[in-house]
Amino acid sequence: MIREALLAAISVFICYGGNYIIGQGMLERPIVVGAVTGLLLGDLKTGVLMGAALEAVFMGNVNIGGVISAEPVTATAMATTFAIISTINQEAAITLAIPIGMLTAFVVMFLKNVFFNVFAPPLDQAAAANNQRKIVFLHWFTWFLYYLIISLVSFFGILAGSAPVQALVDTIPQNLMNGLSAAGGLLPAVGFAMLMKMLWDNKLAVFYILGFVLTAYLEMPAVAVAAIGIVICVASALRDKEVIDLAKNKTAARITTEGEFSESDSEEEEEDFFS
Repeated sequence: MIREALLAAISVFICYGGNYIIGQGMLERPIVVGAVTGLLLGDLKTGVLMGAALEAVFMGNVNIGGVISAEPVTATAMATTFAIISTINQEAAITLAIPIGMLTAFVVMFLKNVFFNVFAPPLDQAAAANNQRKIVFLHWFTWFLYYLIISLVSFFGILAGSAPVQALVDTIPQNLMNGLSAAGGLLPAVGFAMLMKMLWDNKLAVFYILGFVLTAYLEMPAVAVAAIGIVICVASALRDKEVIDLAKNKTAARITTEGEFSESDSEEEEEDFFS
């Protein structure tokens, strides 16, 4: 069990800690975290399936002001690990990911807003003294410590929580487990609803209706609907480019025409003056 907990912690450190080293690489997205966790644990298929399902759940999660959304990296790593090493089905593991993500979100907020404030005075002193070597050291030290602590949350959570979760599953009545599975199936729809709430525009409603008709009535697969969406995006982009180019050409022609009129008017004024 220590091996699985250690591999899950390594997955969190790689995906969460490595995400911002070279910019926002999207390594912290559940679809990547699930694949990495499954690869390390030797079950890539389950990892990809769990990551894809949790990506739909956490797709619309954002932290705005004091509102804390669930932390997706630890939630995905732990839920994927539980789905692989125990008899919990994937739907129930997806349901467990939400409270795990919320708990980790509070840990993240505590680290950012309280614990790591102790490093602010040394950084200010190093900056005032132009001690660049100390600034670089503190930067990488705090980076390593921050993501190590978050990774340890996954390590101890799986190490101490896998057995209780397994025991809890064994005692759960089948009707309740069916309810958890149904709830896990609904969570991706909730994630998409949260995303739609942020992106909804009346001008885009027609495309949403088109996608609904293609999937619900024509039963087209998601890949085919995505391909149709790409075609529509490319066609719309080309049309918008043509409209912009046309507007630019009209503006250039108007400026040229006004310049010609102004030159002819000035020549006529000069002839009238000297005559």
